[in-house]
Amino acid sequence: MSWIDICALDDIPLRGARKLKTAMGCVAVFRTAEAEVFAASDTCPHKAGPLSEGIVHGQSVTCPLHNWVFDLNTGQAKGEDGQIATYALRIEGDRVLIDARELSGRSAA
Repeated sequence: MSWIDICALDDIPLRGARKLKTAMGCVAVFRTAEAEVFAASDTCPHKAGPLSEGIVHGQSVTCPLHNWVFDLNTGQAKGEDGQIATYALRIEGDRVLIDARELSGRSAA
């Protein structure tokens, strides 16, 4: 894997998200109430809602437009036929790193 430092852990609010703009499209980086961090596509497949503006609860995010709920581990929509891409992250000290090879292998959002 090829890891890129994208931000400090504290740059992502608890139960919130930050948007990462990449050449392949936008990625949302989420932080749960338990300080777990996940990365996924920022675009809901239902109506293209910005998931980085959604509600983070447990290990899920709810789209701000039409309330679709996505599991941040798998990207699967709960109770719906839809899925978002997820990306590998790791924490080193207080820094968040994302796997650049996964980003370059995906199509634009």
